[in-house]
Amino acid sequence: MRKTSIIVLCIVIAILCNLTIVSANKVFRSDSKLPPKITQSEEQQRLVLITQEMETPFWDEVASGAMRQAQMEGASLEVWGSYGNNKEEFLKSMEIAIQSKVDGIIIQGMDTEEFKDLTKIKASFYGIPIITVANDVPMNESLRRTYVGSDQYMAGKMIARQLLADMGVEGNVVLMYDSKQEFYQKQRLKGIKEVLQYYPKIELVHAETADTREQIIASTQDVLNRVPNADAFIAVNANVLGAMIKEIGKRSQVEPYYIYSFDDGPESLSLLKQGKIDGMLAQSPEMIGRISVQLMMEWLNDVTVPLNKNGYLTEITILKATDVQ
Repeated sequence: MRKTSIIVLCIVIAILCNLTIVSANKVFRSDSKLPPKITQSEEQQRLVLITQEMETPFWDEVASGAMRQAQMEGASLEVWGSYGNNKEEFLKSMEIAIQSKVDGIIIQGMDTEEFKDLTKIKASFYGIPIITVANDVPMNESLRRTYVGSDQYMAGKMIARQLLADMGVEGNVVLMYDSKQEFYQKQRLKGIKEVLQYYPKIELVHAETADTREQIIASTQDVLNRVPNADAFIAVNANVLGAMIKEIGKRSQVEPYYIYSFDDGPESLSLLKQGKIDGMLAQSPEMIGRISVQLMMEWLNDVTVPLNKNGYLTEITILKATDVQ
């Protein structure tokens, strides 16, 4: 009986050993099935570029540079935004991007409480990094990771210096800008005033306007009535440029006036080519798009952490009407 028990026990042990060997062989065999590999599309980090002004020359170049860099980085990039400076649609696009839990948002800064709440509270809650482009919002108010774009304060100084070179050191200069005075406009105005303050024979005339075409026309009519002897106009907010020039043209010839603006308005470049403005501050939109994607990927991949909170400044230059004709 004891001998029989020993034989049975040996058989059981042999069977168990055999099962163990078979199982181990299945695990270590080179042709055994492993978990499916994640595809490239699933590995791609998803970025969104959001702008208030879709299909304008400036923002088309920003998008083009961003797209090319995203392809080089192996990232997915979508371009969202609004048309005609529709702020509600712009903020809605931003909120959708946050709720979609994209990996990173590259966005035209908007100096409003609604924008800052979305960046500080909602985007931060989901851990989504924000990079502002072209128009900045102070970091302490938005918690953006960095800014990519022009030094708007220096841009204002360059416009003012060009005005002095063309007009001379005396005259009445009208400054047209958005009544909301977003951060980038404040910086441009600061630069302009810092240069012109040393010329006592230059009189600065401030003309605020809301952002609808009708209101820009009304503001232009008002300043022409108040200052019939105006010598120069600077459209600090380039979006007012087209309506402003059209209204000036109804009163008199545009040519006698010295008129300047920036390239981020939808009509800036075409008006420069037509000779209706004397000079334009040209930025580097393609570079802005490219660098913003590069920095976002460096942040997401822990290559550059933290990013420079003061921002990454791109090249600016003055274009004269004679340069593009």
